[in-house]
Amino acid sequence: MSTDEEKGVHSRGEEFLQVFKKGAEFTQDLLKENERLRYRLLQLEESLHSAAQTTHTGGDSEKRLLLRIAELEREKDEILNRIKQVEEENKDFATRYVDIENENNNLANLYIASYQLHSTLDFKEVLQIITEILINLIGGEEFAIMLLDEKINELTAVATEGLTREEIPSVKYGSGIIGKVASTGENYFIDDLTSYKRNFAHPIVCIPLKIKEHVIGVIVIYKLLMQKTQFAEVDYELFTLLAGHAATAIFSSKLYSESERKLSTIQGFIELLTK
Repeated sequence: MSTDEEKGVHSRGEEFLQVFKKGAEFTQDLLKENERLRYRLLQLEESLHSAAQTTHTGGDSEKRLLLRIAELEREKDEILNRIKQVEEENKDFATRYVDIENENNNLANLYIASYQLHSTLDFKEVLQIITEILINLIGGEEFAIMLLDEKINELTAVATEGLTREEIPSVKYGSGIIGKVASTGENYFIDDLTSYKRNFAHPIVCIPLKIKEHVIGVIVIYKLLMQKTQFAEVDYELFTLLAGHAATAIFSSKLYSESERKLSTIQGFIELLTK
């Protein structure tokens, strides 16, 4: 990894740390506000207790004390309501903080994984790295990477997990869910994961591998390691980011392999001619 790339990784890491710090600071502010309100509530209760005792003993200022008690009661109710709101905000923030932390961890892992993808120009190695990312980061158990053969306009599996390549049928460009994803370049997700039964023509996820608007293949997923009822926003983002990086790495490695083969062929001809 070059110095510039290392600086980029370090910079992105700092950005993630800042997000966590802001979240922690916000949590501390909420806790302090909660503590301040509780302390104020105790003060009010003591004031009410003192005022009540004074009222029972009589005195010239009894009417004013009764008014003060009513005022303190109203303030107490307001503070109790505010405490309830703060507690709800604490719960809501705790949930959102966990979600954000998980999302940032996944994005950070994907960001690091993208460097692994672009660290090699070996086609088989690139496919293996993509497979590992789909297993470890996405949680895929059964899936395939399919590439488009533009000569025959057909998608065929070049790598699989949990399935054999022979099990995955080839798909005509533009035909069915998989073919349409390849032709339109738009992601496909099923709505209900609970009742899904494996169907090679109908995956739970189909993501186009595209460079700008040019689709070179698709990732199809038929089963996830973790049981989900539906996809979250972070899943859509991870799939899209992964597909973009995977497409570039696959395209680059294929170009390199083809150029290496052509170079080897040319060198062979030159050797024959010189002999």
